[in-house]
Amino acid sequence: MQLLALTLPDLIVLIVIAFAAGVVRGFSGFALSALVMASAVLILPPKELIPVCWVLEMTASLMMVRGGIAEADKRIALGLAVSSALGVPLGLYLTTTLPVDQTRMLALLVLIALAALQLARVRLPFLASNFGLYASGLVAGVVTGIASIGGMVVALYVLAQDHPARVMRASLVLFLFASSLFSLMWLLGYGVMDELALQRGITLAMPVAGGVVIGKVLFRPSLERFYKPFALCLLLSLAILSLIRSVLN
Repeated sequence: MQLLALTLPDLIVLIVIAFAAGVVRGFSGFALSALVMASAVLILPPKELIPVCWVLEMTASLMMVRGGIAEADKRIALGLAVSSALGVPLGLYLTTTLPVDQTRMLALLVLIALAALQLARVRLPFLASNFGLYASGLVAGVVTGIASIGGMVVALYVLAQDHPARVMRASLVLFLFASSLFSLMWLLGYGVMDELALQRGITLAMPVAGGVVIGKVLFRPSLERFYKPFALCLLLSLAILSLIRSVLN
C-alpha cells in the first residue's frame, strides 16, 4: 500500500475498474482509458491516471495486437496513428491559448452528434475519403493535446467504415498500439511517467489482462452483428458522461 500510495479500499476499487475496462477493451478494441479516467478520477487525479492508463493500454495492446494484426486495415490504423501523433504537439500548444473547457465541450458535442447520426444509419461520406482519414487523425491528435478525447475521434472514424466488425476492432487495436508508442515520448518528455505510475500500472495490469481475456472470448462470430451498435452506444455514453462532468466542474 505504501509503495502505491493508496489505501486498501481504493486499490480494490481500482482493481474492479481495471477488470471491467479490460472486458470492454477485449470486446470492443477501445475505451479502456476512457472508462478508467471516467471511473477512477475520484481516487486519483487525471495527471496521475494518464501514465497508469498508458501501462494498461500497452498491456491490452500486446495481448490483442498479435492475433488481430492480420485482420486490421493497416492503411487506416497507421494513417490515423501518424497523423494523430503530428496533431498532439499542436493540441498541447493550443491548450495554452484556447479556453480548454469550452473547446472540450464543443468537441464532445460534435462527437455525440456524429455518433448519433451513425446509429441512425445516416451515411457520412467525408469520413470514407483519404482526406477524412488524415483529417480525423490530425483532429484526434489535437483534441488529445487539448482534452484527452482523441481516441473517441478515431473510434468514430473507424466505425464509419463499411468493414466487418472484426476488421474495425483489429484496426482500433493496431491504432492504439502504434499511438501508445508515440505517446510514450510525450509522457517521458513531460516527466509524467515516473516510478509510482509504473508501480500502479503494473499492479493493475493483471486485472486488465484477465478482463481482456474474457472480452476476447465474448467477441465471437455470433455476436459480431452487435459490435457496431454496441461500440457506438459505448462511444455515445462516454461522450455524454464526459460532457456532464465538464458541465458540473
